[in-house]
Amino acid sequence: MAEKKSLGLLALAGVEPYQEKPNEEYMGDEQLVHFRKILEAWRNQLREEVDRTKNHMQDEAANFPDPVDRASQEEEFALELRTRDRERKLIKKIEKTLGLIDSDDFGFCKTCGIEIGIRRLEARPTADQCIDCKTLSEIKEKQMGG
Repeated sequence: MAEKKSLGLLALAGVEPYQEKPNEEYMGDEQLVHFRKILEAWRNQLREEVDRTKNHMQDEAANFPDPVDRASQEEEFALELRTRDRERKLIKKIEKTLGLIDSDDFGFCKTCGIEIGIRRLEARPTADQCIDCKTLSEIKEKQMGG
């Protein structure tokens, strides 16, 4: 699934999977530009979805006299709002990640400091932990019951 999502984000940004060059510095200018394109395209797509929902709800909002129709529309709107709320949170996470690019902190694990890796970041551009630290934190989370 991550592979498919990754290819979708790359296509959305109009970029191919990054091909590292021999002896290339990790998170050098070319790589940062690559990830900035992906993150900005993703953020723009999410913003368009939020705007589309807002317009849809304004256009479709009707005061149905039939309580069943009204309840159905309210349920549809509630579902859309929950989805858009998740997307707004994701937009904030994307903007935080763009800030990491600006401050040269992108691509490194916030827990142990090692490189997260190009492929992992293409699959999940907002990742802020290497796979080992993320796996450990998920195990700890399960053990804590949360």
